[in-house]
Amino acid sequence: MTAHDPAHVRHHMDRLAAEGIDVVRVSFPDLIGIDRSRDVLLEHLPAACAHGLAFCRAVYHTSPQGDVVPVSGGLDAGLPDVVVTPDPETLVTLPWEPGVAWCLGDTIDPATGAPAPESPRDLLRSVLARCADAGLHPVIGPELEYFLLEPDPAAPSGWRRHSEVPGAVYTAGLRADPDNHLLRTLRMLRDLGIGVVTGNHEFDGGQYEINLTHSAGLDAADRAFRFKSAVKELARKEGKLATFMAKPRNDAGGSGFHLHLSCDTPEGHNAFADPVAPFGLSDSARHAVAGILAHAPALAALLNPTVNSYKRFGPDTLAPWLIDWGLDNRSAMVRIPPERGAGTRLELRLGDAGANPYLAIAAVCGAALLGVQEGTEPPAPLEGYGYDPEKSRLLPRSLAAALDALEADEALAGVLGKDFTSSFLSYKRDEVQRFERHVTDWEFTEYAYHL
Repeated sequence: MTAHDPAHVRHHMDRLAAEGIDVVRVSFPDLIGIDRSRDVLLEHLPAACAHGLAFCRAVYHTSPQGDVVPVSGGLDAGLPDVVVTPDPETLVTLPWEPGVAWCLGDTIDPATGAPAPESPRDLLRSVLARCADAGLHPVIGPELEYFLLEPDPAAPSGWRRHSEVPGAVYTAGLRADPDNHLLRTLRMLRDLGIGVVTGNHEFDGGQYEINLTHSAGLDAADRAFRFKSAVKELARKEGKLATFMAKPRNDAGGSGFHLHLSCDTPEGHNAFADPVAPFGLSDSARHAVAGILAHAPALAALLNPTVNSYKRFGPDTLAPWLIDWGLDNRSAMVRIPPERGAGTRLELRLGDAGANPYLAIAAVCGAALLGVQEGTEPPAPLEGYGYDPEKSRLLPRSLAAALDALEADEALAGVLGKDFTSSFLSYKRDEVQRFERHVTDWEFTEYAYHL
């Protein structure tokens, strides 16, 4: 019996009706991780599961400002449909929306009967299947930061930080969170059932971090996707704005999306653990680190996917600037936390919070897999405080450079798929071109008076 078996769907409907649910929100991620959704009345759920919900395929190619980017399969094909089928097994009730349940959907191209080439969820599935063929089953622990903003008509952007308290990193309570935003959010996310563990105020005023438990790759991506959507929705209900933008202000740091990666063997053991190997890391672990270092310039395109992303980088930012790794060293791009045995893992600190969780996890797993398959060893780990460009290669310094690196990295692009990579490059290069033509406030301030 499949999840879309009519009797199985009816079972879910009966359960939801008994809980007072009369609407099901069906969501899927677009290329940049925005949740695209429809609300379905409960009595129409069987039809939605049987036949799917029609969405314009070009929603994958739509910019945050609502422009349809000319990516193959969209405008050039006459704006055809994709069909999104709800997955009842992902149903959860929304604690902040009485009467509403939420589920994820899978997209199918009706012209081929196959998943849409741009589907981030299906891309991740394909990469995880390749890992499984190599005997590796990625386990991911996501860590995400965000800024909470409040309306302020006097501010240039119309928003001010929720709190301006400095030096409040690793704190909780009213000192830096004056109306207990974090406590309310943690409790709502707990009730949503997406595996939140801890939360704290981060380095800058109005910045928060909430950690999720680790789980298998696709489940971790689903939970990170839902986490970002839920945090933004909860903030909007209170008239605030939660943003996962990499660096929303000049006078503050950036927000990261750190990924903890380990791999299980088919027998369920940690494939990265080996107490007698160098650094207590198995061959697979060291090769995975080497793969991530080798493909880091291309990874940046997917883990740092906006023009704004590259304003988060730089010396002394605790955001990566160089392509290096270290043992429990937070100034390195890849950090190996001190736990060993079942807790052996690597932490990739490259990503920023604006990354699409599905694409970020797919890219990291793909690079690690290539390293394992190639059997390469990483260089000596970083010792001491990093950020010395004479010791390690620099990461790309702009989105345009990162996109060029992705296009040039035939091995990683091969793992991600030709069709997906082509669509992503076209979509993101349009963003670069639009930014390069846009006159910024900085330019006016810098030049207008004197020139």
